[in-house]
Amino acid sequence: MINAINANPESQVTAILSRSQQRGQDFRAQFGIARTYTDLSPFLADPDIDVVYIGTTNELHKPQTMAAAAVQKHVLCEKPLALSLADARQMAQTCTRAGVLMGTNHHLRNAVTHRKLRELVQDGAIGQPLAVRVFHAVMLPPHLQTWRIKDPGTGAGVVLDITVHDTDTLRFILDDEVESVAALTSAQGLGEHGISDTVMGIMRFNHGTLAQFHDSFVIGHAGTGLEVHGTNGSLIAKDVMTQQPVGNITLRRGDQIEYIELPPHTNLYERAVKCFNNAVQGNGTPAATAEDGIRSLAVALAVEQAAQTGSHVRVAYA
Repeated sequence: MINAINANPESQVTAILSRSQQRGQDFRAQFGIARTYTDLSPFLADPDIDVVYIGTTNELHKPQTMAAAAVQKHVLCEKPLALSLADARQMAQTCTRAGVLMGTNHHLRNAVTHRKLRELVQDGAIGQPLAVRVFHAVMLPPHLQTWRIKDPGTGAGVVLDITVHDTDTLRFILDDEVESVAALTSAQGLGEHGISDTVMGIMRFNHGTLAQFHDSFVIGHAGTGLEVHGTNGSLIAKDVMTQQPVGNITLRRGDQIEYIELPPHTNLYERAVKCFNNAVQGNGTPAATAEDGIRSLAVALAVEQAAQTGSHVRVAYA
């Protein structure tokens, strides 16, 4: 995100907040950042800061967003926005009342591939969408094998880390909302203290589309992908559930296979930052709004409830 912020001519990282003074100084030296802080209040009081990007552990998102809004700083917050739907809505409402912009850093909807999938679905390339399959099962890199799999108090686990991304991506592509979910979770090698590192489940969308998803921290050999199957054809996207600007799409109708021409791949995070910068300046909206983050969180919480109770759960957005 530092590189993405600095790559946009409208923005620059001028200060960083870290609980570790040494880590903050290391970032400052590596990226040429002017100042580093270890306390939130003096960081937010820095007059050179107009926008705060919040990439801390999940349980800190709410208090840090509320503090930023209180001093008129715009907020781009990582997903999940919070650990409860009520907290996420309070964050968004507080930013609105303070007159500051809030966005959610759902990066995948910024991918060329996903924007093309949305266009094709909306243009009727496959007719009425009937089913989706998402495989977002990867091996969590060693440098990320920390709180995500070890600390329940942070909202750890695969559902709040990956399934929220699946949800936002499918909402974006299908232009539809998840009605209900069913799911099973498991700890298959990395999750500690009851933390799930794997989930499989099904989402039912309002228009009747069923989406099957497999998210994991322990699959190292599968690659990722997303398939949308409709009444008149299927869209097969490979290597697209990733931070990297890669992937390809084919359109299949019977025995006919068409390779979809894509615009040049671009950095997902740079586009997210550009959209947010533009929105701060009064031009458009963030790529993913606070409401988008609220809705992806609502679905993820329903997935966790479904896995815990063994029941089919209707998503509660309010």
